[in-house]
Amino acid sequence: MVVWLGPVQNSSAAEPGERIFQSTCSGCHSIGGGSIVGPDLAGVHDRRSQAWLEKFVKSSQSVIAGGDPDAIAVYEKFNKIPMPDSPITAGQIKEVLAYIKVANTPGEIQEEAKEQEKVASKEDIVLGQKLFQGKIRFENDGPTCISCHDVKNDAVIGGGVLARELTTVFSKMGGTGVRAILGKAPFPVMEHAYKDKALSETEIFSLVAFLQDADEQHAYQQPRDYGTGLLLSGITGAFILFGFYSLLWLRRRKDSVNQKIYDRQVKSE
Repeated sequence: MVVWLGPVQNSSAAEPGERIFQSTCSGCHSIGGGSIVGPDLAGVHDRRSQAWLEKFVKSSQSVIAGGDPDAIAVYEKFNKIPMPDSPITAGQIKEVLAYIKVANTPGEIQEEAKEQEKVASKEDIVLGQKLFQGKIRFENDGPTCISCHDVKNDAVIGGGVLARELTTVFSKMGGTGVRAILGKAPFPVMEHAYKDKALSETEIFSLVAFLQDADEQHAYQQPRDYGTGLLLSGITGAFILFGFYSLLWLRRRKDSVNQKIYDRQVKSE
């Protein structure tokens, strides 16, 4: 729900910005609904200049790399999750900022939605764990989470290291942030991987339930030690090979072929 705060004549100017905001920005940001992956943008024009906002939206990492203290503070506050460089034009950025300036989503709407959230069951958590590991395939054949991410959990085999470790992602970003990323991936690699392979609402709910449970239980979990198992497997394999080679050694030829030929020649003479 969007409540317009500006005069009526401003609404038409903000409509293109609203469409762009909903398609490219709403996965990480709200306007008056609280922080998601990134900051709540309500009143952002009171905190930053138009020029700063345009530059930051275009390439936040360039502004951060340039040493801008405000950009660095935002980056560190929101878990150092980089905001991807904007794929939209400078004109479209202005339209989005115009929309943000006149639009506002009351925070109580978000709070009401939170109160109505379904409580995850044990079955939901188990389903999320299986989806995360790929024991159950995603409905639209999207890639398995564990191929890029790891979670410290006794029930989960070690995962990938190509992307962020997710053990405490729920406490850092909250359910709203995690759902937002799973529902509309804001990162280029993830966006490409799940293009036309969106997760279903049930899959998102179950994955969030699993990640919340993993976060809450991580202090009691132990990372799996594969070293001991690999050592024992190596020793067992070595003994098997030694036994096999010993059998071959016992069946080896023990005398010289040339000696038999020589003996036959001597006997024939």
